[in-house]
Amino acid sequence: MHAPAAPKKTILRALAGELQSPPPVWMMRQAGRYLPEYRATRAQAGDFLSLCYNPELAAEVTLQPIRRYRFDAAILFADILLLPQALGADLWFVTGEGPRLSTITDAAGVAALKPLDAIHETLGPVYETVKILSRELPREVTLIGFAGAPWTVATYMIAGRGTPDQGPAHAMKAAEPEAFARLIDLLTEATIAYLSAQIEAGAEVVKIFDSWAGSLKGDDFDRYALAPARRITAALKARHPGLPIIAFPRQAGEKYVGFARATGADCVALDNSVDAAWAAEHLQVDGCVQGNLAPHHLVEGGPALVAETRRIVCAFARGPHIFNLGHGITPEADPENVHRMLEAIRG
Repeated sequence: MHAPAAPKKTILRALAGELQSPPPVWMMRQAGRYLPEYRATRAQAGDFLSLCYNPELAAEVTLQPIRRYRFDAAILFADILLLPQALGADLWFVTGEGPRLSTITDAAGVAALKPLDAIHETLGPVYETVKILSRELPREVTLIGFAGAPWTVATYMIAGRGTPDQGPAHAMKAAEPEAFARLIDLLTEATIAYLSAQIEAGAEVVKIFDSWAGSLKGDDFDRYALAPARRITAALKARHPGLPIIAFPRQAGEKYVGFARATGADCVALDNSVDAAWAAEHLQVDGCVQGNLAPHHLVEGGPALVAETRRIVCAFARGPHIFNLGHGITPEADPENVHRMLEAIRG
């Protein structure tokens, strides 16, 4: 006699196309500065990068929101810029301002990056964090790995920091098209290797964050956002059959339509500029969608938080849906408002 198989985790069921009521839920940046326990652990680590590269502490902050809120998924605590650091870029964080990197502006800069085989030495602690989490997470919680999409990572590598309009990356794309294409190609292959190693360490789902996809227009969107996502997805699914993939081409607007079909992603995550009713009609027909509460509601709370949460759940109630925010939760958010959001979803 064999014991009955445990039911598939709710996130995996949604990604397989199953409608669930209530929908499963997690939040982008759910391990973060809005939580006092996170701030304490980060202080213990000393600085942000030391926290990312300390497997025990990175696992601890990943687990903190699971203990507090019983989310249906945990996302690995890391940063999208660890990959360019592993490729040889200098990376540091300025308090109150964010990341800084050494810049790449021409073919010589691209040629000076390390070979793909070298990235795993730097990123080994990240894989160890995944291994710890795969052992310590509750059995019903899905473990999500992630990476930045090539375009978004390239914008930081070219500018050396985040910019309002990704102007330096657009300028290099126009002035040095061959070097820019080589950089995107290298980042695509590096992302495949990085995510594959996370999966081998225990990640059950991976998400590709293209935070600046919305600044790509027309053919550029297809060439530098859609095509790399399709290539990464195809390669990972060939190496890891059955692997679910979430794509997040933030602020893609009308380009969200057909993105899941075109890339092979199992789910498209939506930013909060997208109307949920429109997305249900035009995007959910292709499968699972994720999103898309505006993060400011978790700062402001009140009846508007409950009403908007319920509106989104209702809009997506006829198809597979993973409730999430339209972008990461902000440091100013009230932890009690997260409880209120969850009550509105689950209650």
